[in-house]
Amino acid sequence: MSDINDGAAASCAEETDLPAWVVGPDGCKLTLADLPCPGAIRWTSLRKAEVLAAINGGLISTDEACVRFSLSLEEHAAWEACATRWGLNALRITKTQQYRDEFATEQRLGC
Repeated sequence: MSDINDGAAASCAEETDLPAWVVGPDGCKLTLADLPCPGAIRWTSLRKAEVLAAINGGLISTDEACVRFSLSLEEHAAWEACATRWGLNALRITKTQQYRDEFATEQRLGC
């Protein structure tokens, strides 16, 4: 019987290791409740940035985010790469082609 209790205590301890909030892309506190609704259809750059901040801050895992928001690992990786390389403005859909073209040119030139 003590094994069951020990397991429950360990599982509770693991849950408390997660932060209650992280710093969002706008510098404010970001909690799980602040994240976009699961199944969000329209992805704004702010919503993408909030999901990335939650993942990077340990509020939610990449796998959890992919399931919750119906994202592929490739889509998450593309968001992360754009934000890292060019900043949060690169998450705007209107900028995507511009940055892809710039990246392709740099790759061709060996930059």
